[in-house]
Amino acid sequence: MTKFRVAVMVLAVALAVLAFPSVLMGDDWDKKTEVTFNVPVEVPGVGAQVLPAGTYVFKLLYSIANRHVVQILNPSQDHVYATILAVPNYRLKATSKTVMTFRERAVGEPQAIRAWFYPGDRFGQEFVYPKTRAIELAKLVEEPVLAMPTEVAAKFAVPIKTADDPVILAVKEVPLEAVKPSGEVVPIAEVVDPLPARTELAQNLPRVASQMPLVGLIGLLLLVTGAALSFILKRVV
Repeated sequence: MTKFRVAVMVLAVALAVLAFPSVLMGDDWDKKTEVTFNVPVEVPGVGAQVLPAGTYVFKLLYSIANRHVVQILNPSQDHVYATILAVPNYRLKATSKTVMTFRERAVGEPQAIRAWFYPGDRFGQEFVYPKTRAIELAKLVEEPVLAMPTEVAAKFAVPIKTADDPVILAVKEVPLEAVKPSGEVVPIAEVVDPLPARTELAQNLPRVASQMPLVGLIGLLLLVTGAALSFILKRVV
């Protein structure tokens, strides 16, 4: 009877592991990425905010269904250069490397960052610029640019360290739009690709660490369970 109980317990553990694989999930939900620019790059901010050439850390600070907040920090992550509102943007094919897209500018002018895609993800962060700067950029690049009220964007200029900051918690209420070079407001869908079907959405949830160790553990537990049950059946017979 004791051996039978042991076998049942082992089987229960195996089933529990199968039922709750998320216990061993990775911790890359913030999409932390180190990026090195060899030229100055413009990022959203009040006025034209330009990062000198150098190495920076991009990471997701806050995320809801249709709005994200991205921070740009120094490599040691003890200084925040910018806190930026972003909108999920979809791409047809994921890549194994980090991808940064920019809005083309005249030679010698800092490229304005447009979107950031984390390795393996089909959804990236399409950055939102203050409206006054968005209109200026739209004229320079001759295409619509995502915009938010300039007075709201100014609130992101203060140091923000946690996702509990009132400014971050208020992002879901920030009105967003896209502006053309003429200043005309157009649907955001003219800048951001529409969301795919729900089945495709499920394939683009935050990536996690490899589950190969989990598969190995499950296999080992099942082998032990099978051996225990086989031993018990032989004793019964």
